[in-house]
Amino acid sequence: MLKEVIFSGFGGQGALLIGQVLAMAGVIEDLNATYRPTYGFEKRGGVAFCDVILSDEEIGTPVIENPEVAVIMDEASFKRFEPLVKKGGAMFYNTSLISSKPTRDDIEYFEVPCNDMAKELGNDKVANMILLGAYVGYSKAVAMDSVEAGLKAKLGHGKEKTIPLNRKALEMGAAIAAK
Repeated sequence: MLKEVIFSGFGGQGALLIGQVLAMAGVIEDLNATYRPTYGFEKRGGVAFCDVILSDEEIGTPVIENPEVAVIMDEASFKRFEPLVKKGGAMFYNTSLISSKPTRDDIEYFEVPCNDMAKELGNDKVANMILLGAYVGYSKAVAMDSVEAGLKAKLGHGKEKTIPLNRKALEMGAAIAAK
């Protein structure tokens, strides 16, 4: 099993957080995992993305040139990463903020209005978890319980109260992938 994913958005959207959570979930399931973040020059507002690789074998490099899957939160990232997804791969994208339409017929697209869905849950900050849930529901790369455990490990003490809402967001995303 080898899963290569790029998560991307503008700074502050939580693309790097969901990449870390997925990598932690992989480690929890005893997989080899790499997480490689890349930041724009601005702290907030610049493009931020990360490469995440999960494998049951050794990983040779943490760099992904042509991801199997791209999980995209903003317009600039859509334009940047859509051409790079491997033929036969998939792209999950935030239709709440992205107006571009798919241009390829050799990858699968998942339209996820994650900001709108997050508003339904009463908290805009869980839009990233909805996208992560959609990816995990689609790929079955790790179990949702492992994602929740990775989230708990990443958030640490003091933020445990956010776990139920984040779990609900993950499950909403997984339901999209199941359709």
